Amino acid sequence: MNHSSNFLTTFNRLLGLLIAMCCLTPLFALAQFKVDVSGVGMTQVPITVATFKGEESAPQKTSAIVLADLERSGQFRSVLMSGLTMDELSRPDFQQFRQKSADALLTGSATRLADGRYEIRAKLWDVVAGQERGDYRETVAAADLRLSGHRLADWVYEKLTGDKGVFATRIAYITKTAGKYSLWIADSDGENAQSALTSSEPIISPAWSPKGNQLAYVSFESRKPVIYVHELATGKRRVMANFRGSNSAPAWAPDGRSLLATLSRDGGSQLYQIDVASGEAKRITQSPGIDTEPTYTPDGSAIYFVSDRGGSPQIYRTPAMGGPVERVTFGGSYNISPALSPDGRWLTYVSRVGGQFKVQVLNLSSGQANAITDTTADERPSFAPNSKLIVFATVLQGREALMTTTLDGKIKAKLSGQSGDIREPAWGPYR
Repeated sequence: MNHSSNFLTTFNRLLGLLIAMCCLTPLFALAQFKVDVSGVGMTQVPITVATFKGEESAPQKTSAIVLADLERSGQFRSVLMSGLTMDELSRPDFQQFRQKSADALLTGSATRLADGRYEIRAKLWDVVAGQERGDYRETVAAADLRLSGHRLADWVYEKLTGDKGVFATRIAYITKTAGKYSLWIADSDGENAQSALTSSEPIISPAWSPKGNQLAYVSFESRKPVIYVHELATGKRRVMANFRGSNSAPAWAPDGRSLLATLSRDGGSQLYQIDVASGEAKRITQSPGIDTEPTYTPDGSAIYFVSDRGGSPQIYRTPAMGGPVERVTFGGSYNISPALSPDGRWLTYVSRVGGQFKVQVLNLSSGQANAITDTTADERPSFAPNSKLIVFATVLQGREALMTTTLDGKIKAKLSGQSGDIREPAWGPYR
């Protein structure tokens, strides 16, 4: 995607001409990612993750999954010890690890049981203090070993940082190949991707429900933009908004009882609140411009959205039931795709700066905004549920890709397709 096509993509999304966005650039189906971590963080915990005893015969290597997760978070730095295998019963030689400047050590085992399941055991050590930090134990089916590895990484992350990890969460994204559009659900590292929907018509704007059991999205299968709600466990779905004109940009309320959407049923493109149970729509905004890309604050009291009511796309805020509108972004003449951090402290969005599209992070307390990427065609940032990471779509070396980044932009992980491109990422909630 070049700068001009990126401009058309984002501008057409703002105008509600969503079909144009999907057709600008060909996408290719992709179920696996390769994660490359880059950057240097200010404060990282140096940790050694030993090869787990017995995992060489398991279908998934738990220690490798844990280490990749921790590195991608930006909070940890790997201290490698070549050929090191230790189970949870091993007593470490702490001086050996101190000489390598490791502060923490994770050891463990993967044992296949008679029924085919695996027992995962682990122990976390404080190398500096020379003492245990905790024990971990879980028994899972072989098919759930990757998820188990993510849960173990979450446990380590919380033990050492005090914050909840997000490795066992999921992301959604869109691909296109051979005229087919697919909605994918994958682990937070991009692995274990499964198709939730395939269509010959465009699918865009996936949005997770608060419980993570449903996705709202826009489909053009009726040759117009219609909002659907899709149950992930059963595959069942229903039409949520098929009013006259365009139905686009769904966003869930924190309680899951309603959706925000941009509808043009009464002329123009304005924000409406749609009751999930009844399907009834109530108008929220009244402006001569275009209001779109809404998102709730974590407590549901207010809405952030994009509008060109001032002449160019900017981000605004209004009470959830409608009322006075306050402009939020002032830097630059083109700011779109707002997403709020779950802790309510940060707003991320895409800003056009000198013809380049970059992810920005705005501190809502201080009003300070910073560009956190060195790429030039960024799209659709989405926060992890612990507010520590952002996933976004961009272009690297002429190819579309997903990346995650820390809020300061210092640690980035590229989730890039080996044979194609991906778009429209949305980070799901805790399971």
